[in-house]
Amino acid sequence: MAMWRSTIRRGVALSVIPLSGALIAALPATAAPSGPDVSSWQHTDSRLIDWFAVKRAGYDFAMVKATEGLSYINPYFIPDSVLMRAAGLARGTYHYARPDLPPEPQAALYAAVVLGQNGPLDLPPVLDLETTGGLGPDALIDWTRRYLTTVRALTGRVPIIYTYPAFWRSAMADTTEFSDHPLWIADYRDNPHPEVPGGWAAWTFWQTTDSGRIPGIAGPTDLNVYSGAQGDFAAFANMTSRRSSAGHGR
Repeated sequence: MAMWRSTIRRGVALSVIPLSGALIAALPATAAPSGPDVSSWQHTDSRLIDWFAVKRAGYDFAMVKATEGLSYINPYFIPDSVLMRAAGLARGTYHYARPDLPPEPQAALYAAVVLGQNGPLDLPPVLDLETTGGLGPDALIDWTRRYLTTVRALTGRVPIIYTYPAFWRSAMADTTEFSDHPLWIADYRDNPHPEVPGGWAAWTFWQTTDSGRIPGIAGPTDLNVYSGAQGDFAAFANMTSRRSSAGHGR
């Protein structure tokens, strides 16, 4: 998911992630929901991911790349989306930002490809922001604001922002403007909890490594954990609507 990974030290094991005290109180007694994020890179030799094996291994959700820039659509987006839903995994989808191109058409492409984010098992939309496109902080903040506003108007949900601490502090001048959006933070360092920039009170998802191994996925993959910062995971992932409509026969 990231072009910056070579600068980050690996090694946080998902099974032993210690969370901060404030967030531990918000988590259920069972293990925190966790899951991979994938793109075309996880389809080694064009193989499909066995999402049923991923679910059997105990994972609760997956994030899948949908689009990038103005023209790229992940060729595996549809099969991944269909199969992860069939397996019972909550689905998150993300757009890889290209800030050298205008934000509104990128938001429209993303929203058209994912067909909104309001169905059963749908997490909110995600903006993957990790490159400047040559923009300075003020221009990049404006670009981000316009993209998020457009996606929210098209999907009806508050988007999640994916980033990493050093990028946000430098490229985004550590702005606090977007702290009302859920934060998905990438931080692979051996810390008890991730560094949280930008005035966020808490992280929502933490990408702990890009070298995880999961049954059903060939090769290494990113691993993520949900903090509980947005409350009950089932409600956040629209899993409650799935249950409530299950008996209506439609």
